[in-house]
Amino acid sequence: MNRNQKKAKSLTKKITSKLVKGKKGKTLGSILAVIVVAIVGYLNANGINFINTEVSNGNTLSACVDGDTAKFMVDGQETSVRFLAIDTPETVKPGTEVQEFGKEASNFTCDALKNAEQIRLEFEEDNKTDKYGRLLAWIFVDDKLLQEELVKQGLAKVAYIYDDYKYTYLLESAEKTAKNEKINIWN
Repeated sequence: MNRNQKKAKSLTKKITSKLVKGKKGKTLGSILAVIVVAIVGYLNANGINFINTEVSNGNTLSACVDGDTAKFMVDGQETSVRFLAIDTPETVKPGTEVQEFGKEASNFTCDALKNAEQIRLEFEEDNKTDKYGRLLAWIFVDDKLLQEELVKQGLAKVAYIYDDYKYTYLLESAEKTAKNEKINIWN
């Protein structure tokens, strides 16, 4: 059973558990289950992946690295995670001096992660690691996209776009505004 089929099965269980109990509810639930499975089967057969990301919930910050990298406990292992589609000024890169607004970007990221009630990582299906072996992820802090917040603050630029990423349009819009308003790195 592939991931889409598992998601459909889970969705079907959730929907049918909400239906009225009794024969009428069970019949309606069965019909609904058949419809959901048929839709997922059709999408898969036609190469359409309607669930294009994986999500990892309940992640714990283990270390701040810089403005666009942090270490999290993912599936019980400390894992270095590079934030997708942005670049912040350098603060820890060997052989590179600390760049203007690098400390501000690092502090913004670290404060957001340390004060988060929930951290959620979302991965693009076809682009999971970079050349250094770091996981590539969208970082959601209390349901806000951290990359977008960094770009809005003029502490990151949109960069390293190698694919049609899910949230790039949000970053590009935030970057345009930050540039127009000459915020931080765009001043």
